[in-house]
Amino acid sequence: MESTLKAPDVEIAAEFAQLTKIQKLAAFLLILSPENAANLMKTLDEHELEEVSAEMVKLGTVSQDVQREILREFSGVAVDAATAVAGGMDRAKVLLEKSVGTFRASDIIGRVSPQHASVEAMQKIADMEARQIFSLIRNEQFQTIVLVTSHLSQDKASQLLALFPPDLRGKIVERLATMLPTSLQVVENVAEALLSKSGSNRTQTASTQTGGVRAAAQLLNTLPQDMSKSILASLCEHNSELGDAILKKMFTFEELALLDARTLQTILRDVDMRLLAVALKTAPEKLKKTLLSCLSKRAAENILEEIGFMGPLRLTEIDAAKGQILDTVRQLESNGDINLEEVRHKPRY
Repeated sequence: MESTLKAPDVEIAAEFAQLTKIQKLAAFLLILSPENAANLMKTLDEHELEEVSAEMVKLGTVSQDVQREILREFSGVAVDAATAVAGGMDRAKVLLEKSVGTFRASDIIGRVSPQHASVEAMQKIADMEARQIFSLIRNEQFQTIVLVTSHLSQDKASQLLALFPPDLRGKIVERLATMLPTSLQVVENVAEALLSKSGSNRTQTASTQTGGVRAAAQLLNTLPQDMSKSILASLCEHNSELGDAILKKMFTFEELALLDARTLQTILRDVDMRLLAVALKTAPEKLKKTLLSCLSKRAAENILEEIGFMGPLRLTEIDAAKGQILDTVRQLESNGDINLEEVRHKPRY
């Protein structure tokens, strides 16, 4: 029996030993078929998905020998590792879309892609709490406020927008919707200038970022309904064409009543019934009747019973439930399971 490993085996062991747990998991997912990898990725939370996706993007080719070591560690899973597998942006994007849908996949890929990750100065601002960002930019020029907002996640952008005076919110959304790509140098200069004011001046790189009508619509979709309607009304008053364009990219909870029964059944299959009960607590009778008619008689009765047993609910809790259901709607549309274009082109408000 040999007491030492052969030279190639030593190299393989050294290469494998350098991999972190996250890198091993990323490589393991790349080895699996897209369907099996997607099923496993569905069990990860948002933070884990982002970490694993970032490693997938950075991985080059995983050799057959290293694959065997990874499969040995992930014992109990049978996979045919017959060829070398490649990582990279395209592969990570395919697996993410299969596991979490196009909508969330684009958001995650946007955060972990090498181009986006290089914007360290702006990313440092984006990682701050919404109130910290507000304090940092509230007295800055208007175009700076919009530029920073365009680099935030939708949830954080909506939190930031809520901190501005109502008359300024509509202007921010309008500028975001008409925003053109910003040069690397401008983004870099703005981010570093802001960081220097907060005592965090570092030499960073940056990339372009664009807003657009879809970005504005997605931002409005994450806001409380009364705030979203107020901003849209203000926008439509002085720029009806832009307001109409944004509306066509939006979809509200109440507009579920405009969908056909088959589409609603597809949506409701993916919605938790307790969540639906909360969302329907104060819903118009027409919407409530439409949605419940797409459920079995027993399920509909259970929802009505659940609503009847509920005490008073905070508006924020009801809005949160509606928002989660709309997230499901957007993901189903991104996956191609439903089509909302007909509804989007109907007159609204």
